[in-house]
Amino acid sequence: MAKKSFIQAMMDAIVYSFETDPTTRVVGPHFAAGRPLRDDTKKAFFETYKNRLLQPPISESAIASLGAGAAMAGLRPFVNFGTSTFAFEAWNQIVNEAANAHFMSGGQMSVPVIFHMFSGIRGSGGVQHSQSPQSAFANSPGLQLIMPASPADMQGLLRTAFKSPNPTVLINHVKLQGLEGEVPDGDFAIPFGQADIKRKGKDVTVVANGLMVQRALAAAADLAGEGIDVEVVDPRTVVPLDRETIFASVRKTGRLVALDEASVTCSIASEIVALVAEAGIALKSPPVRVARPDVPVGYSQPIEDYVTPNVDRIKEGVRRAVK
Repeated sequence: MAKKSFIQAMMDAIVYSFETDPTTRVVGPHFAAGRPLRDDTKKAFFETYKNRLLQPPISESAIASLGAGAAMAGLRPFVNFGTSTFAFEAWNQIVNEAANAHFMSGGQMSVPVIFHMFSGIRGSGGVQHSQSPQSAFANSPGLQLIMPASPADMQGLLRTAFKSPNPTVLINHVKLQGLEGEVPDGDFAIPFGQADIKRKGKDVTVVANGLMVQRALAAAADLAGEGIDVEVVDPRTVVPLDRETIFASVRKTGRLVALDEASVTCSIASEIVALVAEAGIALKSPPVRVARPDVPVGYSQPIEDYVTPNVDRIKEGVRRAVK
């Protein structure tokens, strides 16, 4: 296995699709200058595939329309928005057109497009650059939603997305880009709807997505010193969601802490708690949600720190569930 950074694993998956599928394209004005190409593959990638990289003027609604239309016509575009809030300008094209085309055509039309965006609280990003819109996309039928938390998951999930006939939203947390980890060699892919138990434990189940997985693992390491054995479950794909792995873990531990960096109301954390409740799983203590309060994320660092679901807040939530 090779050791890669998170963003290198993403680029390797893109390069692999370009090499094996001539219909692959990249669309988006932010791709060349933005985070995806701050690595050694930049020059070679542009020189080799310059005729398959489209960098139109900044108009997110037009970019999303171009990507969705190209997918309907038989291409496989990777549409890069940069920051996730930029995709709000293309909401209709993503959730009302690309997501619904298969259903509205009676199954005759597929839309194999990937919409990629950076999300999350980044460090004085301000209100308009700190959104975590995963819940909104999860509430849009017809879209697949993937949130990798490690280099291996990024490469494996993205390879699957490039082979999928369905529109996929890839949410990529800005603070994961430099994370390094081992990635399997060869044609490595991870099926959608297959959660991963990142850490086994017996006292409490923590379900997390994206960057929150790494924070959950850090919190679990600290709590082990207090005698609390935490199991960390990473769904990896929010849509489709591997409910059974989550349920099995909660049945084993009898306790649940659900994490999400988005606002707590209608968050992925809230959905996990609701699903466990509907499944009738008996808990030893009330479930706990650790998420961002329902407030905008201010530019001021102290204000941002106050609303961020950090390691200390996760540990506090776990202690509440256990005690």
